[in-house]
Amino acid sequence: MAFDTMTPLTSPQRSLPRRKKPVHRGERRNVINRLLEHRSIDRLSYEEYREKVRDVYDGPQGALLATCSFLSLHTVLGERLIRKRVFDLHGARRILDVGSGAGQIVKHLLKYADPEAEVLGFDLSHEMLRRARIRLRSARPRFFGADITRLPFADATFDCVTCGYVLEHIPDPRMGLAELARVMMPGARMLLLTTEDSFSGAWTSRMWCCRTYNRRELRQTCEQVGLHWHKELWFTRMHKVLRAGGICAELVRA
Repeated sequence: MAFDTMTPLTSPQRSLPRRKKPVHRGERRNVINRLLEHRSIDRLSYEEYREKVRDVYDGPQGALLATCSFLSLHTVLGERLIRKRVFDLHGARRILDVGSGAGQIVKHLLKYADPEAEVLGFDLSHEMLRRARIRLRSARPRFFGADITRLPFADATFDCVTCGYVLEHIPDPRMGLAELARVMMPGARMLLLTTEDSFSGAWTSRMWCCRTYNRRELRQTCEQVGLHWHKELWFTRMHKVLRAGGICAELVRA
């Protein structure tokens, strides 16, 4: 019998207060993260939330996106993954960049993909696509205005996909991942980067009105929609040791 429910045999029966279950350090941190995280994605319909996201990226915050990516080192570290072929673009013939934003990842694709590779990108915000075209000064990439949950591409169109910090803007990852799996050829590879449910991730969520993801749960979701979690990637060895830098993985279409 557990101590906190035990009653002395020599005294009248009485109920003793239960000892509270100790709150572990990790649990306390998760509670704080959830309190910090932006929650409008849970309170609004998807259509309403999509318009809110569009407003954020059409406006002043979107205009600062490229600068923020540079200052946070995501631009430099993302390029390092591709330049060192941690995620290898060699052999890809048709590449889709998801949520192209200011063209941060497209810039790496143009630099390191095979010269004959076709590069396409889309974003919910037409204003971000305008900024990307101005910033890249290249006629090679083709850009489209589109929603990740409703892609204007045929089944099995792409042999390579890059998706950097876009899943955060949909309430259920299956809405986007299943659609990406649909347009990927069997054996096609995806570079997936997304914000983790950590303390730094919660602050990112605050700034960009987005959600965060649990690493284990996101992996399970990817597998469910036919995207095999081929390997976890890390920006540097230090990021791997500290388990920092958010979620970064290479997925393969089954």
